[in-house]
Amino acid sequence: MTDVKPIVCIATGTRADWGLLQPIASELQTRGNVEVRVLATNMHLLEGYGNTLSEITAAGFSPAVAVPIHPADTSSEPADELSRARAMGRCLTLTAEALSEMRPDALVLLGDRYEMLAVASAAAMLRIPVVHLCGGEVSEGAIDDKLRHAITKLAGLHLVSTEPYRRRVIQMGEAPESVINIGSPGVWNLMNQPLMTRQELAGSTGIDPERLFAVVTYHPATLADGDPGRLCTEMFRALDSFPGLDLLVTYPNNDAGSHRIIEVIEREAAAQPGRITLIKSLGMRRYLSAITHAAVVVGNSSSGIIEVPAAGTPVVNIGSRQQGRLHSPLVIDCGDSADEISAALNLALTPEFLADNADTENPYSRPDTPRVAAEAIERFAVNGSASKHFHDLSL
Repeated sequence: MTDVKPIVCIATGTRADWGLLQPIASELQTRGNVEVRVLATNMHLLEGYGNTLSEITAAGFSPAVAVPIHPADTSSEPADELSRARAMGRCLTLTAEALSEMRPDALVLLGDRYEMLAVASAAAMLRIPVVHLCGGEVSEGAIDDKLRHAITKLAGLHLVSTEPYRRRVIQMGEAPESVINIGSPGVWNLMNQPLMTRQELAGSTGIDPERLFAVVTYHPATLADGDPGRLCTEMFRALDSFPGLDLLVTYPNNDAGSHRIIEVIEREAAAQPGRITLIKSLGMRRYLSAITHAAVVVGNSSSGIIEVPAAGTPVVNIGSRQQGRLHSPLVIDCGDSADEISAALNLALTPEFLADNADTENPYSRPDTPRVAAEAIERFAVNGSASKHFHDLSL
């Protein structure tokens, strides 16, 4: 009679969170102490956002469950707040059914997105212990900030990316022994994945291998005022004042307002086909290679705060979306106007700026992220519980 291995279900909804979860999933699979299953939902199943389910399969995982929460044709459902709330409801219901059948011993999820709050809620109702990665962070310009903290309270094991974030999760009432600093999986990926050469990247994407280029990723700032399309247009007006800089542009996530951003980037790409290369999803290896070879990264993605500085690449971080996150001096915060973005780009592209800040320590870096995470998840899958006590700092 063979021992039955604990089942660890890893939930993923986007290209971004899968890139961070993949090294941990691979470490768990290699160690062989648990059975790893993947639950894929949201953007992974949308052709309009690159149909990134293939990235999970390419990494050696066949998703055990696919939970579609949007129509296949995203143009039939505007990306507004009401549609996101409806999608959360569908995700909770369908995930609860899938998890009820799978009955994992632990559910692992990452971050702060609306579909992950639904997944965590379904697990909580089914008394399935939840592991949460990247809690304790702050991004005051997006609804994600509230969702992240809500997921923290639904989880029993917390794998955070810095010591300040660990202290913040404990401040929220989580027991210190349940909060472990594993560093950032994204930074670990950057330091350990074989990257493409400049020529290989050019051959894969179509960019000119001889010209300077920027990687551009712009998402809706869901708590900010103003039309996302207009704000995205301001960014392109700033970038147009640097004609010697080509642009490798990726799609936004599918938060409320993303359709307006997609309209703008597709229009700009059509108007400047020799300068702008638009790719819906680069995938982890191409993305990490691109940010390493880029002259600058522009936009408002959390990756610009966390991974890109570890590559030694300057970052222009636009607007309020990432306000509150710890970041390296290589990150230049600026406002939403074309003039403010242009000023930040002027600074980022000077050799002096890079020379003065290239050797600064990245607060998210740790050399053993997948191992530490896998060991903690394995212990939790065997000994974890859906119940927990509130750790009161005043006692």
